[in-house]
Amino acid sequence: MSFLIPVLTMAVLSLLFSTGLVVAYKKLKVEEDPKIEAVNEALPQANCGACGFSGCRAFAEAVVKGKADSNGCPVGGNDVAAEVADILGVSAGTVLKRVARLHCRGTKEAAASRGLYLGVTTCAASHLIGGNKQCSYGCMGYGDCVLACQFNAIEMGEDGLPVVFEENCTACGKCVDACPRNLYELLPIEQNIFVYCRSLDGPKVSRKLCKNACIACGICARACPEQIFMENNLAVIHDYKKIDPEKIPAIEKCPTNAIGRFKIEKIDMNDEKEAARDEG
Repeated sequence: MSFLIPVLTMAVLSLLFSTGLVVAYKKLKVEEDPKIEAVNEALPQANCGACGFSGCRAFAEAVVKGKADSNGCPVGGNDVAAEVADILGVSAGTVLKRVARLHCRGTKEAAASRGLYLGVTTCAASHLIGGNKQCSYGCMGYGDCVLACQFNAIEMGEDGLPVVFEENCTACGKCVDACPRNLYELLPIEQNIFVYCRSLDGPKVSRKLCKNACIACGICARACPEQIFMENNLAVIHDYKKIDPEKIPAIEKCPTNAIGRFKIEKIDMNDEKEAARDEG
């Protein structure tokens, strides 16, 4: 019978501890605002992090607590922003669509190759040994950005460069993080004037390594001195909104097409879906 004493003791202690935990839980429990769940259900559940938070749930909590704007989900766009604002009883505002742009026109034909690359076929791996092209600033074309994009907004083109489909792009920034050479930038979709090149090599070197590289000739800067400047042998646009549209034809006289407008072309993608393609 002596063995019953420790058994009963453990049983009593277990009961006391469990009772204490239940009481503590009820007293310390924080009731969650039901709006958090409502906002979370309104979100697309992409969990891409484009809103600046770890996922849709975290964004919903931030919105309800006033730490994020109701229109902060770029994936959901204006429809989701309106629904979230309705839940919160606030004004939605407008979601300004942004898309990923690639700073490179170093196609297979334009950019000189270093030779046959037999390593791991990823941009990250190739970058570690200097890349597969002589230009150390250009796209290596192995598609790390394609694999990173969960919205089917990027695919590799026949010319060796990735193509961004504006219709599918949500500006989540995954491609920005995936590119080891920092060639992607998230820009307003209405920005139709763009510096493709990011090479900081001198004019003679740039011209030798890539036919489409910026050679620092300054034609664009002279055409629009108020907003286009030459910095480190590269044309830089300070504020595209202030560029006079009448000056764009002069800017486009760039001899290497390193700066220019995006031309939109309708193409067939995923069973006749229309998407915007960057032609250069």
